[in-house]
Amino acid sequence: REVARITAEMQAILRAQHEAGADSVGPTMARLGEEPRFLYPDTDAGRAQILTDYRQILTAVDKGLAPAFRIRPRAKLAVARVPEFKQKTSPGAYYNPAAFDNSRPGTFYANLYDVKATPKFGMRSLAYHEGIPGHHFQIGIAQELTGLPTFRQVIPFTAYSEGWALYAERLAWELGFEKDPYDNLGRLRDELFRAVRLVVDTGMHDRRWTREQAIRYMRQKTGMAESDVEAEIERYIVMPGQACAYKVGMLKILELRERAKQQLGAKFDLRDFHDAVLKNGAMPLEVLEQVVNDYIAAKAA
Repeated sequence: REVARITAEMQAILRAQHEAGADSVGPTMARLGEEPRFLYPDTDAGRAQILTDYRQILTAVDKGLAPAFRIRPRAKLAVARVPEFKQKTSPGAYYNPAAFDNSRPGTFYANLYDVKATPKFGMRSLAYHEGIPGHHFQIGIAQELTGLPTFRQVIPFTAYSEGWALYAERLAWELGFEKDPYDNLGRLRDELFRAVRLVVDTGMHDRRWTREQAIRYMRQKTGMAESDVEAEIERYIVMPGQACAYKVGMLKILELRERAKQQLGAKFDLRDFHDAVLKNGAMPLEVLEQVVNDYIAAKAA
């Protein structure tokens, strides 16, 4: 259902922008990702501009989060390129947490090895995921919590932490930070990728799909390069369930937010909901649900 829903939203945007091939989302997104209007120059200046634009995106969103957050990390967020000695084998981007004493900022690392891997329409959702209000917020706040054992400040739960980062991508859009339809298309492209993961992971490990079936489905739905798809599928083969955690976590957070809205009515405050989700450190989704239920009960009393 998620793959169909997201695909339909993307098709609507493509048609509204009069893009050819709107019915075939995967190949059309692959084509857009190679168009010069969405790419930076393959030069030192082009790479420097990518980092500058990431910083501007994150500065803007950081200034506009008052309606959604009371709590935010004290740690600063830096933007840097993945060191050149390891960029060939590094992912497209990743987040490195701040030092516990904040002597080192949290850092959003962008891989600039291949500028074609950084189309402009995909930059906002990536910055929100890795930086603000994604991993930097969730991990930074957890590390700065007081009165918790250290392991509660640092222990990872993939469905929670990656679910929060996907939720952050959507939240930024809901708050109006992706007004350009192509930026929203980039957000949906990333969400589609995570939804397709649900299908191929469970397809292989529950429905007995072959490796080739999974590759074919992912290529058809996303338009990703075959080499990238093969690498993804082989990862899912040896890590059953891990790829599902991202989307499952996001859906659970959205479900809990809707529950709070329905049960609290006029008493619902998005800032309170985010406090409940973030002020207890990372946790399994079952525990998160109990935390949110407790918040709802206390607020309703």
